[in-house]
Amino acid sequence: MKLPSIMFRILLPVLFMQAACAGNSSKDDPAPPPAVRKAKLQLVTDGFISPVNMAVPGDGSGRLFICQKEGKVWIVQQNKLLPTPFLNVSADMVSVDPGYDERGLLGMAFHPDFRNNRKCYVYYSSPSKKAGFNHTSRLVEFTAAAGNPNLADPASKRVLMEIDEPQSNHNGGQLQFGPDGYLYIGLGDGGGGGDQHGAIGNGQDLGTLLGKILRINVDGTPYSIPADNPFVNQPGAKPEIWAYGLRNPWRFSFDKKSKMLFAGDVGQDKYEEVDIIIKGGNYGWRILEGYHDYNVPAGADKSQLIAPIHEYNHDLGISITGGYVYRGSAIPALQGLYIFGDYNGKAFFLESKGNKWERSSLELSGRPADNMQILSWGEDEQGELYMLASTSGQAGFKGAVYKLVKE
Repeated sequence: MKLPSIMFRILLPVLFMQAACAGNSSKDDPAPPPAVRKAKLQLVTDGFISPVNMAVPGDGSGRLFICQKEGKVWIVQQNKLLPTPFLNVSADMVSVDPGYDERGLLGMAFHPDFRNNRKCYVYYSSPSKKAGFNHTSRLVEFTAAAGNPNLADPASKRVLMEIDEPQSNHNGGQLQFGPDGYLYIGLGDGGGGGDQHGAIGNGQDLGTLLGKILRINVDGTPYSIPADNPFVNQPGAKPEIWAYGLRNPWRFSFDKKSKMLFAGDVGQDKYEEVDIIIKGGNYGWRILEGYHDYNVPAGADKSQLIAPIHEYNHDLGISITGGYVYRGSAIPALQGLYIFGDYNGKAFFLESKGNKWERSSLELSGRPADNMQILSWGEDEQGELYMLASTSGQAGFKGAVYKLVKE
């Protein structure tokens, strides 16, 4: 792997910026937790199996676009699931198991000027054309049909990016346009366990896109690199990289008010973490898992790695599902809290208290009777939040989308 000398270097001003924005990192400690907050789950639809991502077009229509892992994008309009999918990319994908496969249609985002250019972007798993790779992650642009905004035009397909994935898991897939108008893309470390890729792991290797959050300008051919990306002029580094040292940033989001980028990075064997992502930041994987040593090379300067703002261990959860800072108006008790969850069905929030972040439980009434797994979260144009989940019971897997409302 390339560039071992760069993997620990983060400039002091960057660290000061993080401290100023996010406060000092908060480890689980015996301090009393903040008060429990409550909300109710209101069923929006349970019309498909595995809803893993939600996006909104920002055009004032109120439509919710739900990505089904198996390859279809569905529309919910005025609380009704439309009968025809907006987009179906399943023919261009690997075949996925809706229950446990980490591949599939994993992310979607609408161009900030969608109202005028009708462009949207999806991220999904295609068969690999190269020997030795499990599949290829694709970032693809589509345009909504001129005469029907509820249908994507299949002929408009434009492939922006293809990333070869060595194994089936840790694919990331989150797409979010930032306040700056650029597209941010989450990529996992290539899969397997312990990031056993090359000499230093993909997460620490600036010569690969894996284990990173990327930032690109989609208004290019096929895209262009923003001039202020942190590694544009660094030999051997991929200029698309915005931040690195991540294991599987499954879901991340921008706070509508502070504009900070919050990410839930899925852990290895013991710890899940929440990070605030900043320009050029190195978040430690595979050197660290959360705050803890994992695979520390000789001579590593761990003080230059950016610690998470929060971690929790596997006595509490198994796989973090990052969420959103609540900026809606329907549930005042959640205002300004970072809402997130875990695949095991537990929901939490983080609250900034001075120089640290404190976690507590978010109690959700209206939960389904069967065992629930939290797959993802969504935010509508008004800042209200949605939980995307699946249940497993005697009838097998069943997916559902819920809106969080005041209890």
